[in-house]
Amino acid sequence: MSKIVKRILVFVIIIMALVAVMGGIGYYYVFSPNTVVTDDGILYIRDSNSVVQVFETLRSRGYIKNPNTLGSVAKLKKFSSSVKSGKYKIRDGMNNNELVNMFRAGNQVPVHFTFNNMRTIEEFANEAQEELAVSKDELMALLTDSDVLAELGFNSNTILAMFIPNTYEIYWNIPAMDLLKRMKKEYARFWNENRMAKAREIGLSPEEVITLASIIEEETVKAEEYPVIAGVYMNRLNKGIKLDACPTLKFVLGDFTISRILDRHMQIDSPYNTYMYAGLPPGPIRMASIKVIDSVLNYQKHDYLFFCAKSDFSGYHNFSRTLRQHNAYAREYHRELNKRKIWK
Repeated sequence: MSKIVKRILVFVIIIMALVAVMGGIGYYYVFSPNTVVTDDGILYIRDSNSVVQVFETLRSRGYIKNPNTLGSVAKLKKFSSSVKSGKYKIRDGMNNNELVNMFRAGNQVPVHFTFNNMRTIEEFANEAQEELAVSKDELMALLTDSDVLAELGFNSNTILAMFIPNTYEIYWNIPAMDLLKRMKKEYARFWNENRMAKAREIGLSPEEVITLASIIEEETVKAEEYPVIAGVYMNRLNKGIKLDACPTLKFVLGDFTISRILDRHMQIDSPYNTYMYAGLPPGPIRMASIKVIDSVLNYQKHDYLFFCAKSDFSGYHNFSRTLRQHNAYAREYHRELNKRKIWK
């Protein structure tokens, strides 16, 4: 073998060795695990965060074993723009390629947004601001805009009906209007053909069903009583008897802590005063839970027309078919209120 051939072979071997080394280094930079996560690995990123800021956050939290290799891979993949806002999940053992791809594509994880036991849109807006990147002020501006409400298919009286308390998967950086549109979509999904058929059968619209459910939810904390009380109110509606529902007066007064409804409260002139006006009020007095809504749709058939809280303050109610029987229960309850010195 000539010296020239030997030199060529040596050169080729050196080049191949260099390629192998560079390939190994490249593989290490790109595909070797580079994250150590011992907590939930959740990272919230806002619009103003640059790639450098995000990588620095990862380093400061101890998520990255080798920050330099991550930066090198980002440059190699020409990723230098701002990171899309959102909630990201850093998993233990991720490599630089996975990290860069995740941030560049904006592959965030959804938030489990839960709301229940709420009375007002302000409470919903507060919860949204706490759990999502949504401004309470912006939400409230939308929820008090008649044009926005009309676009959603509601008005200032009925908008509470749109919110079906539940847990939803929502992206953390969802815009305020998109959040409301999502709630409208969930409302439409909730009112499937089965529920719509039941609403038609009892002669109420979805908004009216929720309005009645909202009253019932304020009447009792005993779930087993929901369909019974729903039956009482349906009997009164069908007979044209005023509902005489105490919670509607508490709604008018803006105070649900009131334990005793007085005669002067019943004289308040408001369309929500069901002691003064027959039928359902203009809209819900709170966000009604799914269980109560379904209790209205499947209300118990009976001939009760009245109910009154039991005097033992157990939270249960006595149900009556006649006014005479109801008045006897009411006197017993009021005597106990006096005994306990509950005047309001």
